[in-house]
Amino acid sequence: MRYGLVGTGMMGVEHLANLAITPGAVVTAIADPVTGSIDRARAALGERAAPVAVFADAADLAASGLVDAVIVASPNHTHRAVLGPLFDAGLHILCEKPLATTIDDARWIVDRAAASPGIFWTAMEYRYMPPAARFIAQVHDGSIGTLRMLSIREHRFPFLEKVGDWNRFARNTGGTMVEKCCHFFDLMRLITRSEPVRVHCSGAMDVNHVDETYDGARPDIIDNSYTTIDFANGVRAMLDLSMFADGAENQEEITAVGDAARLDVLIPEGAIVRSPRVGFRQPKQVTREVIEVDPAALDAGSHHGSTFYEHQRFIAAVRGEGAVEVTAHDGLMAVAIGTAAEISAREHRVVEMAELGF
Repeated sequence: MRYGLVGTGMMGVEHLANLAITPGAVVTAIADPVTGSIDRARAALGERAAPVAVFADAADLAASGLVDAVIVASPNHTHRAVLGPLFDAGLHILCEKPLATTIDDARWIVDRAAASPGIFWTAMEYRYMPPAARFIAQVHDGSIGTLRMLSIREHRFPFLEKVGDWNRFARNTGGTMVEKCCHFFDLMRLITRSEPVRVHCSGAMDVNHVDETYDGARPDIIDNSYTTIDFANGVRAMLDLSMFADGAENQEEITAVGDAARLDVLIPEGAIVRSPRVGFRQPKQVTREVIEVDPAALDAGSHHGSTFYEHQRFIAAVRGEGAVEVTAHDGLMAVAIGTAAEISAREHRVVEMAELGF
């Protein structure tokens, strides 16, 4: 399978590392307008770099005839422009999250993906972290009874430096609740198997980037928030985000509570903890298991092995050996929830998803 990569920054390089250990995957072309990013991609490719064609943009890569599938890892606000020529060429596409920075652009992508002969996959790596995947399967298999409450905590490091620091401004990212948190809103839809009805977010930029300016403009991205979501099936979900808690032992902690038990997953610890209901002052019956991850997958990226497992599913779907598991519509819904959260935080009110056309 001949792969192209558009956007050779940090996430693009992670994709290259994972393609290197994906059977049948061969990188034949890369595209990025920034020389330094191309140089880093060449370094990551190592001895595989020599035959790889280099292009300045997605249109030239798409017209080259050198690729069967393309990974889009360019900055968020470029996705619509990048995807146009790839759709025109009928290529298979794996597009990094968030799908777009606006609902209108995301809807356009959904429509183009539906009309394309190639498959379209929205990259949502967090679904494929082995502990998270096992956790989701257990919830769906009834391990906790009927799911009633879902909470996700991400306590992590600030946004990393990007080329031109494009990720310091909501106009480029869609805002933190779109850029970063779309992963978690996607997980919520997947776990609850329901659609959001209303969103309330309280968030602000309180610690990170407060002393920075770029061409006289101050960054405007949320660095901490609480978001609650009511789902159509009655499940309530909450996201607790702090981007100045990089000393936390676990970066992600997900908890599902049903009428029979509570289930937790801790990442990167990899532990799944089940705590069944036992009654007041009765002995606890807590069980704990640690989900192992392929060391090669761990070494190939910073997403707890998930990018590797995602690529195995994507290449299988391209070959007709599996279904597309994360559609353009899934990407749209994650953007829509994130957009609702951004509006809620800015306007200090609850946002009904119906306001946004959902």
